[in-house]
Amino acid sequence: MRILVAEDDAVLSDGLCRSLRAAGYAVDAVDCGERADAALAAQPYDLLILDLGLPRLAGHDVLRRLRARNSALPVLILTAADSVDQRVKGLDLGADDYMAKPFALSELEARVRALTRRAMGGAQTLIRHGTLALDQVGRVATINGQPIDLSARELGLLEILLQRTGRLVSKERLVDHLCEWGEEVSNNAIEVYVHRLRRKLEPGGIRIVTVRGLGYCLERAAEAAASAAA
Repeated sequence: MRILVAEDDAVLSDGLCRSLRAAGYAVDAVDCGERADAALAAQPYDLLILDLGLPRLAGHDVLRRLRARNSALPVLILTAADSVDQRVKGLDLGADDYMAKPFALSELEARVRALTRRAMGGAQTLIRHGTLALDQVGRVATINGQPIDLSARELGLLEILLQRTGRLVSKERLVDHLCEWGEEVSNNAIEVYVHRLRRKLEPGGIRIVTVRGLGYCLERAAEAAASAAA
């Protein structure tokens, strides 16, 4: 999952980025509205954390432009304003949630998890796939109830594939959603991550199918059972 943090308070932005990265997210950060608007127009994200008081282009205007491009990207607004009118304006422009400063990082992380789950079509915190289960809150994957030792990158890869079970995911999309600005991650590196994850999942009967030249697909449970029977 890749998140854009648009916050001009350097201390707060750094704290948010550190906390979210520790939770396994890829995070990019900008400190003004113009940079936020440019990043959103050029790069796919899974969530925007948006401060309303940004310089050079206000948060409300960033949000207005985002929705004018018909983007359904989940948006969590941060605001120092206690004004109900300000919060209502943000929600009316298409924000999905808001938090008033100061706030607890643990609560922000919980709201991030809720918004990203909702965007993927459900509110469940536990995703099951055959013998595999992924706890999106605890950030733990298990097979037959036994924890799997996964790196943060492998866990992120598994989450993307699980949320798109049975659908092809291209290498380019994996790079876009797993990697931050400045990271040099090639298609060959993605192949390595997939190979490592595949080795850890196959003992539980979970198969990642490679579609040569196109990408990867987590096999549906019924298809995996049929393959095993054959």
